[in-house]
Amino acid sequence: MSTPFSRNQDDPRALIPFDDALLDATVSGALNSPRHRHITRFHELPEPFQRMLNAIQPESYIRPHRHLDPDKAEMFIALRGSVLVVRYSDNGAPLEGILLDADGPVRGVEIPIGAWHSLLSIERDTVLFEAKEGPYVEATDKDFAAWAPPESDREAALAYIANLRSHFESLLPELAARDEVEARMGMLGDE
Repeated sequence: MSTPFSRNQDDPRALIPFDDALLDATVSGALNSPRHRHITRFHELPEPFQRMLNAIQPESYIRPHRHLDPDKAEMFIALRGSVLVVRYSDNGAPLEGILLDADGPVRGVEIPIGAWHSLLSIERDTVLFEAKEGPYVEATDKDFAAWAPPESDREAALAYIANLRSHFESLLPELAARDEVEARMGMLGDE
């Protein structure tokens, strides 16, 4: 679900700072969402260039998908927290994972047209700037992977997240270290 950003009606050309208040408001939407994520849109759905803030909590499952109708490239830049961006083969095997972190060393990624991908939030209250080609048409925006569970199957989705995190722990020591700290703090599992 997304909500449009409320522009200043007295000055619609006013600059929009991506400050803590705006990031906090987007995170609040994610915390209050059953999907544990929220989008604040800066565009109208028919526009050819989509710009948004995307807040994602670690328990959010983003089903692997690609953009084909029409073909769309997509990019993410970490503004707060960190997220693992995963690219898959056509049969669902994870091909690569890139850890985006607001503190670096990698802060952003572009996803080429037609690439199967998903995201896993690594830190609570992660916020990304997302941009992709429009227009947004719900029925055709995403081609969901048949080899991954639907979002409606919460138990299978959580198992999928756990398996994916486990797959990348050996490749990304930072991920294993964060998981260990979070487990000690009791931040994951019961949600």
